[in-house]
Amino acid sequence: MSNNLHQAGVKLLKQLGRHAELVMDVYLSGSVSEDETNAAAIEKLRKSDILWRPEAEQELRLKRSVRALLEEALSDERNRQIDSNVGSSLASIKTLAAHYKEARHNIDYAASEAYLADLSEHVYSFADGLRYSIRVLWSRINNEFGYVGTINAKIRENELAQSQVTELLNGLEMFQFSELGEIAGDIRELRKLLVTTLQETLSDCTQELSVVQGRLLELLGRFRQIRGRTRLLKGWLLYTDLHPDYSPADHVSHKQLPVLFNCAEALLAPASVDVHSTLYEPELFDIVSSIKRIDRLHAGLTHVEQDITLSLSQAEDFDIPDNPLKLAVDEYFCAVIDSGKSQSALEYLDEQALEWDRESWLYQVICGYEGLPEEHRQYFELEAIGEPDPVYSGNFVIRDVELWLA
Repeated sequence: MSNNLHQAGVKLLKQLGRHAELVMDVYLSGSVSEDETNAAAIEKLRKSDILWRPEAEQELRLKRSVRALLEEALSDERNRQIDSNVGSSLASIKTLAAHYKEARHNIDYAASEAYLADLSEHVYSFADGLRYSIRVLWSRINNEFGYVGTINAKIRENELAQSQVTELLNGLEMFQFSELGEIAGDIRELRKLLVTTLQETLSDCTQELSVVQGRLLELLGRFRQIRGRTRLLKGWLLYTDLHPDYSPADHVSHKQLPVLFNCAEALLAPASVDVHSTLYEPELFDIVSSIKRIDRLHAGLTHVEQDITLSLSQAEDFDIPDNPLKLAVDEYFCAVIDSGKSQSALEYLDEQALEWDRESWLYQVICGYEGLPEEHRQYFELEAIGEPDPVYSGNFVIRDVELWLA
């Protein structure tokens, strides 16, 4: 059987190659009429089921399968056919999986290998067909449905594409991977095809179809906006044709202007000086130096100007003593480094007989760990010891912390 299929396929491809020019003429024109020059070639193509006649009086046309092959191979923009019948593909996959399991159970290796090959072909063909449908949709979106010439036709094509996306998404919801997992069972080949391959394909395609749906809605809104403006312009042109003596009135003399003509230029927004910008320091210093003091409380008194000399000198250095609690926490960190073992913060507090409040001590240990530079913090590990709050969910009550070297 395989040998017969091989010979038939070779014969078909030879026919396509031998009569390639005639096949492309029929593809571009849609049909072909028989005459004496091409009667023999047409007869061979008709016998090979490449050409067919829909009715007795109709001209010969290409078979749909051959046309689909050429449309996909040539990336013809006229190819807008999308196979959204996901249910049929799913049923075929389940049926072939059942055939394979039965042949495997009956230890019929030849039949099981044949069914597995058919199942693999169906799964990969379904995945490739789904991705091809998405590529067709993206091609139509990026081209903005350029194969039609009017806005109304673009809107209809957009609505058709949206319905196709909806059908694809509804069809993909039919895949229940729990059911497919039960069908595959513990057979590795079936789990790879029915679970791994299909799940990855459906996950990627579902996300991309959602993006396609959003782009289609955005494009539809733009088309409708263009159509509305076009109708407005056509209505205006029709009005001027029906009223050739129409002339615009002097809208400035009216008390209420139409909104279309009442478009004033935008005023400048309120602005103020950015006193925090260092670029304007010289200008700000000049402004401040030019301000004069006005003393209204002593307006009648004579003011005596005095020369006041300001001397700017370097400020004296002074040190801020470190917090004793912080120093004690630093010693705790050093003790952990010296010992190389994990040490509880409260145990260290009790061993050293420190007089700090236990809660303040825990806060300072946590703050000391969080305040370390990143290159130093990576050498330590801090773990909180406690239990969840019995009343308020989501809260964790810390009783102690433990520190050790990472």
